[in-house]
Amino acid sequence: MTGTENLMMAAVLAHGTTRIKGAALEPEVVDLARMLCRMGARIEGAGTPEIRIEGVQRLHGVEHEVMPDRIEAGTLLVAAAITGGDVLVRGARAEDLEAVLAKLSQSGASVTRLPEGIRLRMEGPPRPVDVTTLPFPGFPTDMQAQLTSLVCLAPGTSAITETIFESRFMHVSELERMGARIDVQGPTAFVDGVDRLTAAPVMATDLRASAALVLAGLAAEGVTEIRRVYHLDRGYAELDRKIIGLGGRIRRVPE
Repeated sequence: MTGTENLMMAAVLAHGTTRIKGAALEPEVVDLARMLCRMGARIEGAGTPEIRIEGVQRLHGVEHEVMPDRIEAGTLLVAAAITGGDVLVRGARAEDLEAVLAKLSQSGASVTRLPEGIRLRMEGPPRPVDVTTLPFPGFPTDMQAQLTSLVCLAPGTSAITETIFESRFMHVSELERMGARIDVQGPTAFVDGVDRLTAAPVMATDLRASAALVLAGLAAEGVTEIRRVYHLDRGYAELDRKIIGLGGRIRRVPE
């Protein structure tokens, strides 16, 4: 959960009025607010920079279908792009991923919005793209590492600028172990594409970095060993099994 979601959960049963300023704009916040309102909460402004919550004495139960995980969907789409594949991610909502889909299209992928999900087809190497992470509906910081892996194989130079979190380029040194050419200058990573990545032992440093290394490993020559994959399990439900279902060769081994 984001800080906004935690504050919203705490405020719904608090006495009086709570205002959350500088609130996260992500669709997950809107989805949570929608569910809480159906349970009897009084919330206004979800999806805007300021949320107003009138505390209530109690909530009641409801049935609610949680929105699809847009970051997992985006990760699977990049998996198809980096391997030159053709994948349909069922249940993915294009309206939650427009910034990601735009950059994947710029990279050369064919992206099709379908009633049942999003289909991505990639033929040939990716093209370089420039990306700046921004609050929703901008390009999500949680997709920055995955896109960095993709453009490692794009002939030319890509500029990846991180504006949301500091020190979120820890995956760069691990990608460099696989042959990537990346120069980090302040908040921007300049990626000079290479012809191929080569397998190497690498270490996951956080959730999205671990996903980026999995993607790089799928495209690299040889067998890539990724350590500390417990980071991966904090944000993905059996990602390895899903990749196997798509034709990837991946397996877990004891540390």
